[in-house]
Amino acid sequence: MTGTTQDDYTDRYARRVRGMTTSEIRALFAVASRPEVVSLAGGSPYIAALPLDAVGEMLGDLASQQGATSLQYGIGQGTIELRERICEVMSLSGITNASPDDVVVTVGGQQALDLLARLFLDPGDVVLAEGPTYVGALGVFQAAQAQVRHVAMDDEGLIPAALEEAIRATAREGRQAKFLYTIPTFQNPAGVTLSDERREQILDICERAGLLVVEDDPYGMLSFSGDAPLPLRARRRDGVFYCSTFSKTFAPGLRVGWVLAPHAVREKLVMMSEANVLCPSAFAQAAVTQYLSTMPWREQIKVYREIYRERRDALLGAMEDLMPAGTTWTRPTGGLFVWATLPEGLDSKAMMPRAIAARVAYVPGTGFYADGTGRGNMRLNFSFSAPERLREGVRRLSGVMEQELAMRAVFGEAGLQPGHQRRRGPAAADAPGPDLA
Repeated sequence: MTGTTQDDYTDRYARRVRGMTTSEIRALFAVASRPEVVSLAGGSPYIAALPLDAVGEMLGDLASQQGATSLQYGIGQGTIELRERICEVMSLSGITNASPDDVVVTVGGQQALDLLARLFLDPGDVVLAEGPTYVGALGVFQAAQAQVRHVAMDDEGLIPAALEEAIRATAREGRQAKFLYTIPTFQNPAGVTLSDERREQILDICERAGLLVVEDDPYGMLSFSGDAPLPLRARRRDGVFYCSTFSKTFAPGLRVGWVLAPHAVREKLVMMSEANVLCPSAFAQAAVTQYLSTMPWREQIKVYREIYRERRDALLGAMEDLMPAGTTWTRPTGGLFVWATLPEGLDSKAMMPRAIAARVAYVPGTGFYADGTGRGNMRLNFSFSAPERLREGVRRLSGVMEQELAMRAVFGEAGLQPGHQRRRGPAAADAPGPDLA
């Protein structure tokens, strides 16, 4: 029997399940992974750049020499050895005052966000987040039955005045936002970076409002030109929760991330983690610890930076050469993503089936907004595919867009979908900023 399976359990689900929807990125994976499709959709690092033979030997030695401990249960907070290494990693980004006691190891960066949501969010609570923002965070906040309110960005990142207005608007309703969720460095999906001046302004605004800050920093070490700005947590200790992961700098398959929390909160995060997964994988932790202790991981990050810089340049160059007039996009100085704004009238979600038919994949902008807007935008990834493959993907994508524009010229407004709303550049601004092509 084929077709849609009837769900006989609908009336038994918890209320939190009713609003859950499939991630637009995860739904694309099955199609985008086909070899004939050029995928500009995912956020996968280029794992082939690792010294895989050496990593394989390291993992084999780990199992044979430390298997009695690395294949056993562990503690909920994570091993002290890994937490010490994590503090060394954070010190390279400027967080020099962290204690291993305040680090909680998590199952990837995603569990870090989930633990903080479980700790702070009740149904109906307000979370402030950049617009657009990370689709995985939206899923976490949705599962917590929280209400996400987007704060506008431009090419310098989150706009302080927009944050102040969002705080005031929430207060006018007799409510207070629980925290600001932000990716200030090489933001996903927009690719923009919050300026130094704005970092201080945002922290001052949050401090005055009594607003906690959840800083998500998966990409901060992947800068293409010098060091990234100091993280928010390097500037303020109180009220800032710093989340990161080894998924972008080592191996996402190991699923190892962490939260650096204010000391008073650490124990509650550990209890949340124990209730959630009992303990993070001891073997994965030992693998990351061994990698950081015995292999030239700092040099490997430099390798990633060079590869991703070359691929960013290839993607941007192809877009300059091939994209239809009226298309604009961000120019990231690090990270993995470019955020594109389509010519007037094009709808990235409606266009997706025709793009897949043309054997190219991207992520529609709607996946990065809690309110489903962003149809005039798309996220493009440059980390995974080789430069020539990126150019071919842009060639196919631009061809689809040209066809869409031609159909619009013939049929006019009939091609627009109900509820179509545009988001220019990285934000809901009236005009693109100076960094837009």
